[in-house]
Amino acid sequence: MKFIKGDDLILKNRKLLYSLYASLFAALVFVATMIIKIPTLTGGYMNIGDGMVLLCGFILGPVWGALAAGIGSMLADLVGYPIYAIATFLIKALMAVVAYFLAKFLKTIFKKRRFIAYTIAGFAAELIMIGGYFVFEAVFMSYGLGAVVSVLPNVLQGVVGIAVGVVLMAIFDKTKLIEKMMRKRDK
Repeated sequence: MKFIKGDDLILKNRKLLYSLYASLFAALVFVATMIIKIPTLTGGYMNIGDGMVLLCGFILGPVWGALAAGIGSMLADLVGYPIYAIATFLIKALMAVVAYFLAKFLKTIFKKRRFIAYTIAGFAAELIMIGGYFVFEAVFMSYGLGAVVSVLPNVLQGVVGIAVGVVLMAIFDKTKLIEKMMRKRDK
């Protein structure tokens, strides 16, 4: 009987590996969104899930990162705010895609200061979140200019998301944890 080593099995089943990572990250996004909820005056809540959404993009890339971020965030909305579920899926998935591509590009410019690349990429992704929810509430939920009320809480959530995502990526970069985890990714 021939045994397959773990690394060989992973290389042969890259899609399986990525689907496992995406599942774990979707769960991480869900838990981070649901654990710490700070109620807002608009009836919603702020959370640290955006930090995990950024990590999905930074670590998993545009496809798997978008799926993990979108699904994890959407599941959190299905628990308490189901009307936002589809919009949340699209907005958070787009955030992960933008975070990935912008960070990838900026890391070539800020080689030794990757945290700058992650911060700028996080800022751009959070602008998508703020604008996305504003458009959704103004147009699809017919709030009109009343949607402006949700901008400030979303800005605050975005700032917290950037801080969480960038700090965690700085730790991962320092420890080389992500490189070890994903070392077989591009082979």
